[in-house]
Amino acid sequence: MKSILTGIIFLAVFGLFAQKPTMDIQGVEVVKTSHVLNLAGKPLNYTAYTGYMHMKADTGKVLAKIFFTYYQKDAEDAGKRPLTFTFNGGPGSASLWLHMGGVGPKRVLLKDDGTATAPPYTYVDNEYGWLDKTDLVFIDPVSTGYSRAVGQDASKYHGYVEDIESIGAFVRNFLSRYERWASPKFLAGESYGTTRAAGLAKHLQDRHRIYINGVILISAVLNFGTNDYAIGNDLPRALYVPSYTAAAWYHKKLSPALQARPLADILKESEAWSIGEYASALIKGGWMSAAEKDAIAGKLAYYTGLSKDLCLQANLRVDENRFYKSLRRADGLSVGRLDARFTGRDLDDAGEYVDFDPSFANIDGPFTSTINAYMQKELKFKEEKGYNVFGDVYLWSCKNVQNKYLNVAESLRDAMAKNPALKVYLGCGYYDFATPYFTALYDIEHMFLRPEQRSRVDIKMYESGHMYYIHKPSLIQFKKDMDGFFDSSK
Repeated sequence: MKSILTGIIFLAVFGLFAQKPTMDIQGVEVVKTSHVLNLAGKPLNYTAYTGYMHMKADTGKVLAKIFFTYYQKDAEDAGKRPLTFTFNGGPGSASLWLHMGGVGPKRVLLKDDGTATAPPYTYVDNEYGWLDKTDLVFIDPVSTGYSRAVGQDASKYHGYVEDIESIGAFVRNFLSRYERWASPKFLAGESYGTTRAAGLAKHLQDRHRIYINGVILISAVLNFGTNDYAIGNDLPRALYVPSYTAAAWYHKKLSPALQARPLADILKESEAWSIGEYASALIKGGWMSAAEKDAIAGKLAYYTGLSKDLCLQANLRVDENRFYKSLRRADGLSVGRLDARFTGRDLDDAGEYVDFDPSFANIDGPFTSTINAYMQKELKFKEEKGYNVFGDVYLWSCKNVQNKYLNVAESLRDAMAKNPALKVYLGCGYYDFATPYFTALYDIEHMFLRPEQRSRVDIKMYESGHMYYIHKPSLIQFKKDMDGFFDSSK
């Protein structure tokens, strides 16, 4: 009898204090947990909802389960607070980078320069997160995170149009399920997530009549013609040079005259030369004289820290992969793609291309480990299927843009034209080669925005890489910039 009574007491106590999954209003299992964030010395109480949105056919059949994490600040006017839908890119990446990097209530603990600590990794309160300004919804598209298709081929979701439609439907359903139609609405994406955000801004307006207050572009790619290093496409070759300059300056590979100057100062000079004299030379191609080609090679070496001979051997077109290997070859080091501040050691120093990206290797383990630990420990969400940091989404379909480059800059321009209240933030890292900063600036200036539209685009630069928020000084500045953006978008 005593053991039975003890068991009853145990169950009662456990049931009282354990976080249990609760059913949302449409009968889909979602875990609801309560939390407190220490923000600037003050407690911020919030509720987290972690689980799935079921995407259904008209018949009611579940076609896909989209995983999300929704953070809502506890407040009387919760239904009217700003709401930001957030996702990463790839395509094929889950949302853990923004979630656990610079935006969510927790962040991976890294050294101040962004270098990973030794494993096992941990996370801390993110005093630079956005929850004091906006509620947050982190979305993992189908085949990423825990999201998946149900009873059908997942490739039906793997394409520009398909992705926009599924995430657009998610946004519409979310607003109804959680009664957020009255909230100011924002879209925040990183990398290919900026492609998704720009396309969504137009799609949500045209398809669902959902008008957005702000689009947040973190390390943007809007026109793939500006960063596809294909033979015959010389545009990226001109637009990448300022990033080469930035990386060479960071690694002290420029001439003493350039090295002694501030980064922003020499980048202005590099930008002007790249879209002027250098771009003209690339257009000339075989029409250049030998003397002209030699002079351009000398200038290219001057602004990139590479040898003049390499520039000539590459026909004045040093692709990014050769740059990673060549910049510090003499030191036996390669530089990173996501963040050129990081260096790695390859099998040998003679190869033409690097063995791996040291900047990605730096964050891969810490973010993967902590998102799994955080989901289980803090959010009480347990799933037998693995969390796909990168899902298998290839070949990614761009069937709507066959025989040309995907360009969503026009979609964003269209959305801004139809919605005069729509504001845009564009953030770029100087040392980012996944989405080089000058390609993003080029895309904005080729949207041909009218003066009153251009005034609604806020551009910020950071001395970091693709995930510029891993660099603590940049994270602090990012928070200040976003506070200003949200305040100005009211």
